[in-house]
Amino acid sequence: MPSQISTVEELRTGGTILPILRWGNPVLHRPTRPVTAFDDELRELVRNMFATMYAAEGVGLAATQVGVDLAVFVYDCPDDDQVRHVGVMCNAEVSLPEGKDRKLHAADEGCLSLPGAYIELARPDYAICRGLDQNGENVQVIGTGLLARCLQHETDHLNGIVFGDRLAGRARKKLYALHEDAADLYPDDWPVTPRDDKE
Repeated sequence: MPSQISTVEELRTGGTILPILRWGNPVLHRPTRPVTAFDDELRELVRNMFATMYAAEGVGLAATQVGVDLAVFVYDCPDDDQVRHVGVMCNAEVSLPEGKDRKLHAADEGCLSLPGAYIELARPDYAICRGLDQNGENVQVIGTGLLARCLQHETDHLNGIVFGDRLAGRARKKLYALHEDAADLYPDDWPVTPRDDKE
């Protein structure tokens, strides 16, 4: 029996909010398994990932961040023209400009797995991400601005890379210090239990 075809709109609602793992958890620091089954289990995971991303007010979330070592991420992110892009990307590969076409943009970057901490990181301002959608169909997303950063950040997660791995030692120490300063605001099971904004 063929798998049910699902739309992104269907998958953006009805999910369960899951705890987001913190950096240091082994699943975040090793490459993921490719998605090979585009079935109800994948759809349930994607629904839960959207619910978790929205609860955490993020623009992207990888499966490793909710403890599943599958090569899938979800995103809801604007590009440089403020056009909103929403989708599911499995088995993602990112292509970046080279040579004279490569322009780096330095901007604050954060990660839902290290909440409350942001630091400047230079990344190419343009990215093409190719992979499969939730139905196993080929998909390509061209990213500019924040979307380019998001596609690179989430694909890094699928390869076992957190953005702190791309920072120099001093910047990484500062990032961890910023996280420590904010850590009390984020319960261990955040965003299942919301951030504590009370002083």
